[in-house]
Amino acid sequence: MGQVSAAGGGEKDQGWMTMSEGGFPAGFLWGAATAAYQIEGAVREDGRGPSIWDTFSHIPGRVLHDQNGDIACDHYHRWPEDIALMREIGLSAYRFSIAWPRVQPEGRGQVNRAGIDFYDRLVDGLLEAGIRPFATLYHWDLPQALQDRGGWLARDTAKRFSDYAAIVAQRLGDRVTHWITQNEPYTATFLGHYRGVNAPGLRDLPTAIQVAHHLLLSHGRAAQALRATRGDCQIGISLDLSPVHPASDSEADAEVAEQMDIHLNRWFLDPIFGRGYPTEFETLRSLLDDAIPGTTLAADLQEIAAPLDFLGVNYYASKFSRRVPVEDEPLGFEAIGPDELAARGFEITGIGWPVIPHGLHDLLMRVHRDYAPPAIYVTENGAAFHDEVIDGAVNDPRRIAYLDAHLQAVHDAIGDGAPVKGYFVWSLMDNFEWDLGFSQRFGIVYVDYDTQQRIPKASAVWYQRLCAENALPG
Repeated sequence: MGQVSAAGGGEKDQGWMTMSEGGFPAGFLWGAATAAYQIEGAVREDGRGPSIWDTFSHIPGRVLHDQNGDIACDHYHRWPEDIALMREIGLSAYRFSIAWPRVQPEGRGQVNRAGIDFYDRLVDGLLEAGIRPFATLYHWDLPQALQDRGGWLARDTAKRFSDYAAIVAQRLGDRVTHWITQNEPYTATFLGHYRGVNAPGLRDLPTAIQVAHHLLLSHGRAAQALRATRGDCQIGISLDLSPVHPASDSEADAEVAEQMDIHLNRWFLDPIFGRGYPTEFETLRSLLDDAIPGTTLAADLQEIAAPLDFLGVNYYASKFSRRVPVEDEPLGFEAIGPDELAARGFEITGIGWPVIPHGLHDLLMRVHRDYAPPAIYVTENGAAFHDEVIDGAVNDPRRIAYLDAHLQAVHDAIGDGAPVKGYFVWSLMDNFEWDLGFSQRFGIVYVDYDTQQRIPKASAVWYQRLCAENALPG
């Protein structure tokens, strides 16, 4: 196991600044996040069933270099080592996801005892280390057996999901207090069922609209199941949200920026917070009305709007939208790409996203102003860069600068009244980055995928100091 020490990059080398007196609120949670398929490996061990990502990643050409999560970071076997690293860094919380096919290989029926035993041990290990577990029920690894029965296009999957939520809460709910039902339903919907770049690899907009609805319905039903099982639990959902700006001063770009905002943000925020689906973007709304009968929709919206204890916000970058012909893109808009963003002066991360820290402040304030969740957690925020091991260390000053700037944005939002209670860096460790395979490194801990050695980066040392001081660098 790697040690979190100055070997990962010294204070002087990284331009370290002393901690200021202005810190974060008492009890603010400092965490890191991961997802089951991205780190666990052991996909065929102890009764785990296949997921849609097992299937998708083994189709030639779907994932960069035809890589897959069969082994990933081998966290299934190395979790004690990984918890020890978390403890050394000083995390007060850890967000992980539970692999549905490890708990219910068929997505229904009998529980796989060995699978749920793994999460039982993981939770106990976290608590022994003084780390609060935040459990995500769904981070995109739907059991393939359910996909074979229609997947999220099938309304029955929402019922299966609520059954699964109850099973997990019955086993872990005496120790896990914070539950996230769904992670990024936008991504699961539109990248998996419209763009086809994520599992299950479908490319049909009407299908995607129904999938989005069933994902949200499953959230509402899971929230009910969790509360029925453990009345004292805290329940939220993590949404990938982005401020949207017009790519130019044109009226056309201003109009499609509003439509893109509905597509990315309001299509999920509005129904979750009891406002129903937006009506302003006619393309999406007409597809929804065609797919879901009005009486069914009205009843579903009541379930979707189950009260939340917190909202999880995943933020990576703002977006800039321009109009394109509908014959090229049925939605009628596109986000400008990394080359144009770089030409406009934005720093671009290794994955091609612009660095826009103030967007996180603006997003948190908008969510607070428009939806007023009781609490907000930044459940993902981070950056991929092309990290290298040099003389046994990984110096990543650009990641430190990224995290510093975004945490300043969080700090400012708290000062402006947003009820942000914690921050989870994405990610604890380098991992399988979906359709991009192992090409993108988001972790504050470097993983050598050949040896599975963990090497804390300079950013881990920086974060360790932040966790201890509960204050931003001055």
